[in-house]
Amino acid sequence: MTTVPHVRVREKAQAAARPSVLQGPLASYYLVLVSTGLLLAIGFVMVLSASSVRAYSTYGSVFAIAVKQGIFIGIGLPAMWLGSRIPVRVYRRFGLPLLLAALFLLVAVLVPGIGRNVDGARRWIPLPMGFNLQPSEIAKLGLSLWGADLMVRKKKLLGEWKHLMGPLVPVVGVVAFLVMLEPDMGTTIVVSAILMSLLWVVGAPGRVFATMLTVALTLGAAMAVAEPYRLRRLTSFTDPCSETQRLDHGFQACQGLTALHSGGVFGLGLGASREKWAGGLPNPYTDYVFAIIGEELGLLGTLTVLLLFATLTFAGIRIAKRTNDPFVRLAATGITVWVAVQALVNMGTVVGLVPITGIPLPLISFGGSALILTLFGLGMLLAFARTEPGAQKALAQRKGVVRSRFVRSRIAVPQQRKATVKAAGKGSAKAAPRTTAKSGTARRPATRRR
Repeated sequence: MTTVPHVRVREKAQAAARPSVLQGPLASYYLVLVSTGLLLAIGFVMVLSASSVRAYSTYGSVFAIAVKQGIFIGIGLPAMWLGSRIPVRVYRRFGLPLLLAALFLLVAVLVPGIGRNVDGARRWIPLPMGFNLQPSEIAKLGLSLWGADLMVRKKKLLGEWKHLMGPLVPVVGVVAFLVMLEPDMGTTIVVSAILMSLLWVVGAPGRVFATMLTVALTLGAAMAVAEPYRLRRLTSFTDPCSETQRLDHGFQACQGLTALHSGGVFGLGLGASREKWAGGLPNPYTDYVFAIIGEELGLLGTLTVLLLFATLTFAGIRIAKRTNDPFVRLAATGITVWVAVQALVNMGTVVGLVPITGIPLPLISFGGSALILTLFGLGMLLAFARTEPGAQKALAQRKGVVRSRFVRSRIAVPQQRKATVKAAGKGSAKAAPRTTAKSGTARRPATRRR
């Protein structure tokens, strides 16, 4: 059967008029959802693999650390769902209380007896059942929300220098100072990036960024000179595998590069890492899990992770560009920059482009506070994606289609069963001849008399 020419022309015209997947109103929503789910799955598998040796030697079970990560995921996924359902107006009211709570906890974590000291860093507050709270993760979320709301409320005054810089810049400076006292250089970089992104979106002039960058470099150099270990980290990352640097502060960086090199293109295979054993990487399932990915899954595995983070970043920027709400634009930018910069700093540290900062890889590294709050922040992105033009209508249509299909299936299945039973009954009645009670022989059907 041939197709009529004008019908084919009409079908081609309809296909050309149909928008592509990335142009649809729900493209951002599904890009965030899918990329987050894949990164979370890769992270759980890699934490299980990278922590198996340490878990067995410490707890007697190769699954002990992975089970704890599974608990964090079990808490984080409902938090992500909750974040996707909270209205935007609630987020605007939520920013200031969250920031005040973060400031209080950032001060409390520095108090001996309250904050937990691990390898010279006091970043965690112990909680019951062996869990820990990291206040700096709350600060990232609080700054993104409060800063976005502040910029929206001062929209008409941002042309003046004092309103553009204050009180946002001083508050971020206080947060960064408290984080550096822990010390935590990686989180300080992320907090500064959130500030820069908010100022960029509201259209701050270039001299503002030049001034802030100069101040940041000056303070960084002063802190590096004040603390000898920071200076050694800055000098060791350029050649961590040299004889002197390897014995000092370059051991972990050198082992990470060794893991990436030994993985090659296709990797040694899942679970076959050598650097997770004793004498290898000190933190194979936390800060340096990306090195284990490169060793076991090779270049293809690391590029896959990089592509997923790029997809997540693209989706967040798309949400910020397509929304009509200025608060959503600023908050979505802050959250996207938070996740993207943290991922870049972590991966840059592993490949030797950035000095060691001790920051986890979002959604992949082992951790509770970081994972749960990152998932909640990505849930906020999903909530913001639902406010894009046409998104609510598209979601309502999808729900209506799913509901109608479910109803039709519920009705169709009993009807099919009845029809099958009825057909089977008719078939058996026709196939089985009637017999007489006495002889048991088949009785011929009676014919009608005319």
